[in-house]
Amino acid sequence: MKKRIVLVEDESIARMDISLTLQDAGYEVVGQAGNGEKAIEVVHECQPDLIIMDIKMPKLNGLKASKIISQKFNIPILLLTAYSQQDFIDKAKESNIVGYIVKPVSGDRLIPSIEIALHQSEVSNQYRKEIKEAKDHLNERKVIEKAKGILMERFNYSEENAFKKIRTISMNKQVTLGRVAKHIIKKYSSGDLKTKSE
Repeated sequence: MKKRIVLVEDESIARMDISLTLQDAGYEVVGQAGNGEKAIEVVHECQPDLIIMDIKMPKLNGLKASKIISQKFNIPILLLTAYSQQDFIDKAKESNIVGYIVKPVSGDRLIPSIEIALHQSEVSNQYRKEIKEAKDHLNERKVIEKAKGILMERFNYSEENAFKKIRTISMNKQVTLGRVAKHIIKKYSSGDLKTKSE
């Protein structure tokens, strides 16, 4: 599956040249823009795998556009710049910038930079996914512990039996332990828990 790229460059000839280089290398250029404001619109519409963004552009420069885009989308951005000054690099760290290329752009520098940027993005996304899963698991454990406590207090269950009760309901209803636990907590807070005999 081809990686989808949005290309943002204010010089039309340079944009066409880069676009052809990308297509020759097997990438799909799904959107193009000549300024920062248009870039935000195009990215919103296309939601690509990578953005190649010129820094110096009219209306809204590449750094500001990158910052706005990064607040809403987790898309890696590769900067194009005529400069290699440290202040640009420092500002770039604030957004999803994964690298930069100093103009003039050549295919033998552009394509490896894209490959590295896409790889870094995949690693970063996997890391974020693992963190989220760990947090979700921890939150579910907390909910289950609270539900166990409710069953132990209301029905004088042991901790083991309280968990068995939650697990049994989970298996019978074919829903997660967390969902059962949330249901128990909700019923308890509304004062609607059934008695043990029921």
